[in-house]
Amino acid sequence: MALAPPTTGGLGRNVGLGLAHLPTPVEPLDRLSEWLGGPRLLVKRDDMTGLALGGNKARKLELLCAEALAAGADILVTGGGGQSNHARMTAAAANRLGLGCHLAVAGDAKSREPTGNLLLSHLLGAELHFTGTRDYYAAEAAITDLSARLEAEGHRPYAIPIGGASVTGVRAYLEAADELLGQLGAPPDWVVVADGSGGTHAGLLAGLARRTKVLGVDVGTRPDLDDVVPALAAAAARATGREAAAAEAIIDHGRFGSGYGAPTPEAREAIRATARTEGLILDPVYTGKAMAGLIGWAREGRFAPGETVLFWHTGGAPALFAEGYGAWLTGDG
Repeated sequence: MALAPPTTGGLGRNVGLGLAHLPTPVEPLDRLSEWLGGPRLLVKRDDMTGLALGGNKARKLELLCAEALAAGADILVTGGGGQSNHARMTAAAANRLGLGCHLAVAGDAKSREPTGNLLLSHLLGAELHFTGTRDYYAAEAAITDLSARLEAEGHRPYAIPIGGASVTGVRAYLEAADELLGQLGAPPDWVVVADGSGGTHAGLLAGLARRTKVLGVDVGTRPDLDDVVPALAAAAARATGREAAAAEAIIDHGRFGSGYGAPTPEAREAIRATARTEGLILDPVYTGKAMAGLIGWAREGRFAPGETVLFWHTGGAPALFAEGYGAWLTGDG
């Protein structure tokens, strides 16, 4: 499969609010493929979208923020874990557009210095509200409660679910699938992506249905991915006038260890191998575990000989600098 030359036309062109640098490149991962002993590997570089150090959420925020502005919103409200890329990038988008930003952050406020994505959310000036729990649904409820409180105070909040996993956010990755197909001479056999809140997987599933299998690697964010991903894919397909996705939602639930953000030996191997063969940086919360899933599937013979597998890099490098990961990445234990 040959890669088509880069283009700035069509669906890949950055014609929205200017939050995302599009199209993002597709690159070969020949040395990583050689290290692994196959299959042929490519990477889609959505870590290069540009907004506040980049990541996949910039695509979703293009559509979500356009919707917020159309509704006359003055504050964006969302949430996630302490190392949420979505929270960090929503704060940046709010600043670009002159909006306020309130974030419901899972867990407790800590007296020590914030690190990683949480540090960047502080730097970007977001108002942080700690939920006191790491429960996914509690964080979603906190977003709703924050929005209601701000509305009662006379503001016009626009609530965004964790990860931007609404039909509007999912549509961004249906369009991203079109961008990918315009860059490749033929569709890849597989796409592998980190599965957090499920929206990116759902959009790719809708956009690549019946042409490419999409493997989502569960990173331990939400417990209902098996139901959420196909439902969001079908809803996004209907919203864009396309035939509803009928492809199976393939999700690997065996790679996240003891929970969201928990280090695993497989993720450490994946992060090191990708850095040392390709100079490509992954993170310990999302993409490291997704690559561990890809490596695991290859070693288990679950990709057929001769297949092409594309790794969708969703960003997240700031989490490498979160507390505790440095010793884990450089040590052997």
